[in-house]
Order: sequence, then structure tokens, then C-alpha cells
Amino acid sequence: MTSLVKKLDSTKGINSFVIFMSDDENLKDAAVKLAEKEGIKHTIFAIDNPAGPGGYKIHKDAEVTVLLYTGGEVKANHAYRKADFNAKAVDAIIKDIPKISDK
Repeated sequence: MTSLVKKLDSTKGINSFVIFMSDDENLKDAAVKLAEKEGIKHTIFAIDNPAGPGGYKIHKDAEVTVLLYTGGEVKANHAYRKADFNAKAVDAIIKDIPKISDK
């Protein structure tokens, strides 16, 4: 996940955020440390309940879900089990960025 966040963080023309869906009380400190360690400067980190934000239709079996949207409309939805989230998955997500980017 870190490689994807770093790529999104450095992509001009988009805003990005990461929502950790967990009730782990230590997650906030871990997220802050991760951002500092990896030099993530523009991506917002947030924590929500394990079911995730209402209305996002997060697949319950997905370990990682990436929504690319603009103007309130989802342009791409990528959902992965942990074992399937790899460099190839990151490349597929990055390939869809033009769907939401001004550039």
C-alpha cells in the first residue's frame, strides 16, 4: 500500500486520502509515523469504523479498496484481497488516474 500512496501523493492534479477502516486505537500514531517515515506530505490519512464510510459500497472481503472519483462520481473502483494487492494492482490503479486528473 505504501508504494501506491507515495505515487498518489506525488501525482499532480489530484487530491488523495487514505481511510483506514479499523477500531484499533493505536492506528492513528502508526499512520502519522508512516507518513513521516515515507515523506508523504499531501495525502490525508483518516480512520473510520471497520465497515467503512456509508454509501461507499466497500466490498466486505476486500483488504484494500481504491476509489478514483471526481465531481462526486466514481470513475474507477479497485478492490483487492491482501494476497492480490501487489505491484501489478498498483500499476492498474495508476493507469486509471487520467480518468480523474485534469492533466
